[in-house]
Amino acid sequence: MSEKIDELKQTFQEDMDKAQNTEDLENIRVKYLGKKGTITELLKGMRNMQGDERKEAGKRINLLKAQVSESIQERGKQIQKEMEKRLLMADRRVDISLPAGNNIGSLHPITIVQRELEEIFSSMGFAVEDYNEVVTEYQNFEAVNVPKNHPARDMQDTYYLDNGELLKTQTSAAQNYILRKYGAPCRAIFPGRCFRNEALDASHENTFFQMEGMMVDKDISVANLIYFMETMLSEVFQTDITVRLRPGFFPFTEPSFELDIHCPFCGGKGCATCKHGGWIELCPCGMIHPNVLKMGGVDPDKYTGFAFGLGLTRLAMMKFDINDIRVLNSGNLKALDQFTIL
Repeated sequence: MSEKIDELKQTFQEDMDKAQNTEDLENIRVKYLGKKGTITELLKGMRNMQGDERKEAGKRINLLKAQVSESIQERGKQIQKEMEKRLLMADRRVDISLPAGNNIGSLHPITIVQRELEEIFSSMGFAVEDYNEVVTEYQNFEAVNVPKNHPARDMQDTYYLDNGELLKTQTSAAQNYILRKYGAPCRAIFPGRCFRNEALDASHENTFFQMEGMMVDKDISVANLIYFMETMLSEVFQTDITVRLRPGFFPFTEPSFELDIHCPFCGGKGCATCKHGGWIELCPCGMIHPNVLKMGGVDPDKYTGFAFGLGLTRLAMMKFDINDIRVLNSGNLKALDQFTIL
């Protein structure tokens, strides 16, 4: 494995020396960091290793992955500056009536992450559902065990319409609909856009994306929750992910947890992404509260289930190393068109 890593470093540097434009860089990114890229294949190959050998290989591969990503970004900035300089020297004007040429656009980072998660959960037998953005107060709060005057509503200040309906604050608003549609047993995920009246800063937006998931059947336990979350996150980050649960409180789950992941970027040593703690807080989860099952028409004496709320916006920021949430809703093409070309 050590020889493969060294050879890969040399090959990557040779490819970077030949890169002349953004198209070349994109081809290099796909070659090394894509789903079938050489570094991705190295990570998959670790499954056959054991003990210290696997730990050491994981550190070296993740370090190589970070170096490759950083080198591509830096070279991209250089190419962009060189292009701007040439345009300035030539005193050219941009004719916006000209056709766009071969660059026909890119997928939004959140769309990339959402599609990837939908594919992963579909392979595990989960249905993918859509749900309204405008809901009733009952659907958003009371159906998920948040009655009127409950203090948990203070954390989810939202936007109300003249007819009394509101913009949903969480994808949990679809839980009652899913339970009544499928009954028990059921497995479903339901991604969607959510809204909250927030003071905007680098980590808070009034419009963001979540993905709710739930599984209901006989004898479902916390062990099932851990298994599915570890499996999903390992696929997303293309490396084995360790999770931990901390006690939390959410009205619609009992017991409730905060799920953290062992930082995949530094291996738990501590870095800027995990705020030097080795762990990253990722999503709330827990066993579905009996009251929520009852309101969904499911007998809590026969069935149990787990639910989780995964922040697609946060996951996209982690996956693509975006440090300001406002970039995602900005419409800034320079920031957004660097991810995946259609």
